[in-house]
Amino acid sequence: MDRLREKAILIGIDDGSVDAEHSMDELRLLADTAGAETLFTAIQQKPSPDAATFVGIGKLFEIKDVAEANEADLLIFDGELTPTQQRNIENLTGIRTVDRTTLILDIFALNAKSGAGKLQVELAQLNYMLPRLGGKGTEMSRLGAGIGTRGPGESKLESDRRHIRRRIKFIEEELRRTEKNRALIRRSRGKRGVITVAVVGYTNAGKSTLLNALTDAGVLAQDKLFATLDPTSRALKLPDGRSVMLIDTVGFISRLPHTLVEAFKSTLEEAAEADLILNVCDASDPHFDEHLRITKEILSDLGAGTTPEVTVLNKCDRCADVFMLPFGRHVVRISALQKKGLDELLEEISRALPDTVRRVELLIPYPDGGAAASLRELGRVETEEYTADGIRVTALIDRRYLSRFEKYYHSEG
Repeated sequence: MDRLREKAILIGIDDGSVDAEHSMDELRLLADTAGAETLFTAIQQKPSPDAATFVGIGKLFEIKDVAEANEADLLIFDGELTPTQQRNIENLTGIRTVDRTTLILDIFALNAKSGAGKLQVELAQLNYMLPRLGGKGTEMSRLGAGIGTRGPGESKLESDRRHIRRRIKFIEEELRRTEKNRALIRRSRGKRGVITVAVVGYTNAGKSTLLNALTDAGVLAQDKLFATLDPTSRALKLPDGRSVMLIDTVGFISRLPHTLVEAFKSTLEEAAEADLILNVCDASDPHFDEHLRITKEILSDLGAGTTPEVTVLNKCDRCADVFMLPFGRHVVRISALQKKGLDELLEEISRALPDTVRRVELLIPYPDGGAAASLRELGRVETEEYTADGIRVTALIDRRYLSRFEKYYHSEG
């Protein structure tokens, strides 16, 4: 049964550091994803957040009056509140208060499906909440009541700090074991010469839709923020005959909470260790260039700043003038939903990857027909001719498989 939507007021400050209106629009989407109905938004012009109440005491009392008149359940602040600010705001307004970080953590808790994903979210939540357990505020007295309370649960949040620290230690140990398994899988891929392509980008850019379009992966694809969190891997064959492992990753967002980046580091390392990165963005979003920049910054922080990259401008079917979008080397315009531009994207992936493919001409005797079948599976057959001496084949094949067909070489290009 769906939970009743909470009525929220969104509050931010305009200090000139970011586009305040765009940030509030993004906060509205986050609130909607978490299950809140936005009643009003309030932006206060301030050079910096007020140390006691974030927006200042006068503005806070204005917000309190509006909230009471409209029976608001929740105040959501577009920033990271200190424990003192949160306690002061709740004490002065009597309304449960969460910040941007708590909201994002809540959405992650709602959408995490795998055991590892749930543990990663819980770890991020506990680390964020630990310094905020000092006093009995409105949030603590209403645990389980709505946004900001999903994840660890009532019994854990009302426990003492020692119990929470024990829980954090236990989760960290469990995640270390999970990471060891992931590291073994990555090393195994490396030994087998598996090429990995990581799909990254701003949340709701259409990464899962793209993965489904390319591989029929059956990944949940919804028009909402952070619809999928758990990494998905699928095999993909390129036009030049090479097979790659396509890996979907968690979506990014501006001011992605540091606790989440830390918790999901093992998942994000799939991007850091990939041979190629597909940076997917929603080209119909007027701020798509900013989204690309944010993604690049996070990738750089993860140590993937020098990894070869293809920029994928998705949702071009929604663009009024697609020809105004950037275009050039390693930039592709597509519509994953309508499956347009995918052939061009596959060609660009082939060009961007390290050159590991050779064109060979083989003569395979008829008794060795199994070799022809292997060639079709491992490479891309360009021409095939049945002659008196056997099957004459021209094919593109990855260098690591060449030794399997050495005895059939007729010529090589």
